[in-house]
Amino acid sequence: MKRVQSMGSKSVTGSRNFSSASLGAGGGGGGGVRSSFSSFSVARGGGGGGGGGSGYGYSHSGGGGGMTSRSYYNLGGSKKIAMFHGNRGSSGGFGIGGAGGGGAGFGAAFAPLNLEIDPLISKVRTEEREQIKTLNNKFASFIDKVRFLEQQNQVLKTKWSFLQEYGQKGGTKRSNIEPFFETYINNLRRQLDAINNDRSRLEAELRSNQDMVEDFKNKYEDEINKRTSAENEFVVLKKDVDAAYMNKVELECKVDQLTDEINFLRTLYEMELNELQGQIADTSVILSMDNNRSLDLQGIINEVKGQYEEIAQRSKLEAENAYAMKFQQLKETAGQHGTSLKSSKTEIAELTRAIQRLKAEIENLKKQCASLQTSISEAEERGEHAVADAQKKLDELNAALKKAKEDLAKQLRDYQELMNVKLALDVEIATYRKLLEGEECRLTTRNCFKARQGHKCKLITFKNGQAHYFMKIKG
Repeated sequence: MKRVQSMGSKSVTGSRNFSSASLGAGGGGGGGVRSSFSSFSVARGGGGGGGGGSGYGYSHSGGGGGMTSRSYYNLGGSKKIAMFHGNRGSSGGFGIGGAGGGGAGFGAAFAPLNLEIDPLISKVRTEEREQIKTLNNKFASFIDKVRFLEQQNQVLKTKWSFLQEYGQKGGTKRSNIEPFFETYINNLRRQLDAINNDRSRLEAELRSNQDMVEDFKNKYEDEINKRTSAENEFVVLKKDVDAAYMNKVELECKVDQLTDEINFLRTLYEMELNELQGQIADTSVILSMDNNRSLDLQGIINEVKGQYEEIAQRSKLEAENAYAMKFQQLKETAGQHGTSLKSSKTEIAELTRAIQRLKAEIENLKKQCASLQTSISEAEERGEHAVADAQKKLDELNAALKKAKEDLAKQLRDYQELMNVKLALDVEIATYRKLLEGEECRLTTRNCFKARQGHKCKLITFKNGQAHYFMKIKG
């Protein structure tokens, strides 16, 4: 008679996991052997990486005969959980639960069985051993995580007590950093007020300097206008002087012409006189030769000579008088123009010196204005930098204060979340502990059923997180 045994498994995991496994073997007719094992387990996962922490199983056997059992797995403790498989012959069997076929419960007759070892049993045992190791590792990691969370909870409790004490102290006594911040802010405000006062003073000085520059500019424009009018007068006077000089040159030319003319007339007179004298001498000779009349030629010559000399003298006097008068007039005109030119030159020199002095003053004022504007811009820049630095430091302090408040709020939220997790874990641990204690009590009160030949007994023992698995076969 041949015996076939198979095993199938199916698992669904989530926040709540439900898994089922069945083991069954079937035979034909009343003389065959039929044994089945099915279990339903509900496992509730622990932490994120801890895996399934605990579960319970329910088994139901059907077919010709078998047994049922409820088992509770505690993978981290030292509890012993036994799982029994029962075979029955065609005549009877044992089990708790429903039975079919030949009968239910414990039979009276136990027929001898031909035991044949299924070749899949070693594979099934290996798979079960690996599953148990995996569950043990998951449960160990879950325990480690619980311990870590308890440590974190203790740390957060310490922090919370410290923060509460700090908050109570802060309610009665102000922090030391707030007066420091207030003192620093007051210093920055005083510096800002001093900078604003300096700025107002510099602006007033700038306005006064601008007014002074405007006055000097107006004076400079007046002097420019005076200089322009003086230059125009100088041009007119220069034209008059040029005209007077040209008149003087013309008069000098005329004087030279008159002198030349006088010299020419004098030379001509002398030549004519010599010619007349020569003619008179020739005539006298001829007369003396021609007739012997006694004529007073010397008197006539003297008379003609006197007349010509008188005419020459009179012409000379007239020319000299005219020349003297013209020269005197030109001299007086030149003197007048020289005096006016000298006065014009003096005025021009004075105006030039005044213009140079005003230019130097204007340059000095421009330099003073530029230096004042530079100092004002530097003061404004320093003030802006100081205000910007103060604002930046104030923003940094506000940001640091805000960040500290946010960190405190975040720590409080994390602490609250960890407290909630701890409470949930405490509730789950208490529930699992109660379930384990109840299952342990129930299992310890049960008696271990012994079967006759062909009965299989599989024991799984957990000690210190390790699984010990063995099977007894009695025949």
